[in-house]
Amino acid sequence: MKKQIAPKDLQPENFSFSDPKQITKIINKYPPEYKKSALMPLLFLAQEECNGWIPTKAMAEIGRILNVTPLHVLEVASFYSMYNLSPIGKYHIQVCQTTPCWLCQSDNVLNAIKSFLEIDVSHTTEDNLFTLSVVECLGACTNAPIVQINNDFHENVTPESIVSILTCIKNDNM
Repeated sequence: MKKQIAPKDLQPENFSFSDPKQITKIINKYPPEYKKSALMPLLFLAQEECNGWIPTKAMAEIGRILNVTPLHVLEVASFYSMYNLSPIGKYHIQVCQTTPCWLCQSDNVLNAIKSFLEIDVSHTTEDNLFTLSVVECLGACTNAPIVQINNDFHENVTPESIVSILTCIKNDNM
C-alpha cells in the first residue's frame, strides 16, 4: 500500500530538532565518510519529536544535515513501514500480513479490528485514538498472528483477544 504524505494544511510551517547535541551524537556513531548512515536514526528522532509522524519540513532538515536531497530522505521514509508520513492516532495498530501470520488467520484479526473500530486500513478513528496499518513481518512468526500497538507486541492474537485489548485501551482513555 502506497504511503500518503500529509496534506499541506497538516504540515508544520517549519521544523528543527529540539536538541542539536542529539543530532551530533547520532551522526558521530558513523565514520565521517558514512555520515549518511545516520538517515534512519534521524528519521526515528524526527518521528518521535513530531508525535509519531515525519513532516516534509523534517525530511528537508534531515537532508540538509546529511547533505542529501529531501527526495532521498522521502524515498527511505516511504519505503519502510516503521515511518509515518502523516499524523497517526495515539495508538498505532500494526497487523502483520506476512505468510505465517496470514496462515494463522491474521485476516480475521484485521477484520475484527476494522469492525470494532469502524475504520479501514490506513485510517484513524474520529477521536484520533487509533490508526490501523498492515505491515510485513513483525518478527515473531512462531507466535503468529502478531499485532503491534505502539511499542507493544501481542502474539497469538485472536479476533476476540484483540477486541479485548482494544476495549481496555479505549476504557483507559475515556
